[in-house]
Amino acid sequence: MKTRLTLAAALALTTALPAVPALAEVNVYSYRQPELIQPLVDAFTAETGIEVNIAFLNKGLTERLLAEGKRTPADVILTADIQHLTDAVAAGVTQAIASDVLDAQVPAAFRDTAGHWFGLTSRARIVYASKQRVAEGEVTTYEDLADPKWQGRICTRSGMHAYNTTLTAAMLAHHGPEATKSWLEGLKANLAQKPQGNDRAQVKSIWAGECDISLGNTYYMGKMLEDEEQRAWADAVRIAFPVFEGGGTHVNISGVAMTAHAKNADDALAFMEYLTSPAAQGIYAAANYEYPVSPEVAASQVVASWGSFTPDTLSLPTLASERGAALKLTQEVDFDG
Repeated sequence: MKTRLTLAAALALTTALPAVPALAEVNVYSYRQPELIQPLVDAFTAETGIEVNIAFLNKGLTERLLAEGKRTPADVILTADIQHLTDAVAAGVTQAIASDVLDAQVPAAFRDTAGHWFGLTSRARIVYASKQRVAEGEVTTYEDLADPKWQGRICTRSGMHAYNTTLTAAMLAHHGPEATKSWLEGLKANLAQKPQGNDRAQVKSIWAGECDISLGNTYYMGKMLEDEEQRAWADAVRIAFPVFEGGGTHVNISGVAMTAHAKNADDALAFMEYLTSPAAQGIYAAANYEYPVSPEVAASQVVASWGSFTPDTLSLPTLASERGAALKLTQEVDFDG
């Protein structure tokens, strides 16, 4: 004989069943390539059970968030360069975060005073110098790159690129517009070829004998060393840490922020706090050949082998505030022309 459940009994049975938990996830828009942060994602998911979905963007991250508005699936953005972080804040696509954990784990110099963004790693903008044609100690200051002794010996990517624009912004903050314009003109006069390619392409040009020194970020040395084809380029150069006259070596950051319309805010905050933890700092910095922002975490053995330097003391917001003027001066001297 079959048993028939009444509607009341069926409802009682249904309400007695455990509720299915909502999917715990974080959706990330990233300027950093997914494979660079995958070790962190795997460790975070293993520890928390929260899934992380990454959408890699080559450009237009802020514009995409503006276009999507409240419909955006993104909870977190990962970027390289202070310019991208401050642009996102200015566009209104991020939100301020109040977190004692983030404030404790990220030094004040590497986070937004209003809590919109937090640094994860830092990198220095240095000079790659030919081991054969440039003596150790010959590269001294950024100002010295405009000296005629370097005529026809310097390679660089576009002066309009964020990495170089932020360096020019630092020059502006240190010396003002007149001196900075003269520096840009002198640097341009010393170029061996028209600005082109990326930082690694400049090192290739040094290897090929087309120039003797180039501007670049430190972490590209690690990227070249792990690439069979590019290892010969890396072996042809050494890293020199120039300083500003009266200052230190120019430093920039990669960072993280929560989007203004994050739908998984609690999980997003957990992800951000994890990224700034000492354990994650070690993983992230080693994977990217960068410097941890946490003073508790040492640089990887490979990164430490490149030498030590004294970071410039200009604040990151100061660099961001001078970027527009730096870009205008770069255009005025027709640096890429």
